[in-house]
Amino acid sequence: MVRVFVALELSGGIRERLERAQEQLRGCSARLTFVEPKNIHITVKFLGEVDEKILPAVMDALKKINFHTFSVNAGRVELNNPRQPRTVWCVIDDAGHGGEFLRQIEDALAPFGFERETRRYTPHATVARVKSPDPSLVSEIRCIYDTTYGSCTISGMKLKKSTLTPRGPVYEDLLEVIW
Repeated sequence: MVRVFVALELSGGIRERLERAQEQLRGCSARLTFVEPKNIHITVKFLGEVDEKILPAVMDALKKINFHTFSVNAGRVELNNPRQPRTVWCVIDDAGHGGEFLRQIEDALAPFGFERETRRYTPHATVARVKSPDPSLVSEIRCIYDTTYGSCTISGMKLKKSTLTPRGPVYEDLLEVIW
C-alpha cells in the first residue's frame, strides 16, 4: 500500500514568502508542527492508502485528464477553524478552477472505488499543523493577516507519495502531468 495524493505546486517565491509567515508564527506559545517550505503545496485530492497493484492504472487515469493552466493567488494566512484550530493555512484564490479539476479527478478515479469528497473544496496551502492551541497563535496571525503571498500559474499536477516519519512526511513525486 502506498499513501498518495494529487497536488498542485506553488511557485518558489510563494513558498519563500510563506516561510517568512512561519517565522512570525514561531513567536507564539502554541505547539505547532511546521510544513517544510519546499513541501508547501495545494492538495486537491487525498487518495489515502492505495494498493500498489492498481497504482499504474490510477496514474494512467490521471494522465488522461485534459485540464488547462490557471492562475492562483496566495492570500492571507489563517486558522482552518478559529474555535478548534487544527491547521494554519494560506487561503488560495483559484477562481473555482481547483474545484473543477477535483471533479475531473473524481470522475477519472470513480471506477477504482475512490470516494467522492462530500465537503466543499477549499483551496489552501497548509503552513503548520496545530498540536496544542494557545491564544497567542491568534495574536501572531493578526500580525500577518493583511499580508498576501503572491500569484503563480498552475500548469500541471503531481501524484505524490507521502511516507510518514517521526520527523514529518517525506514526499516523492510519482507522476507529473503538464497541461
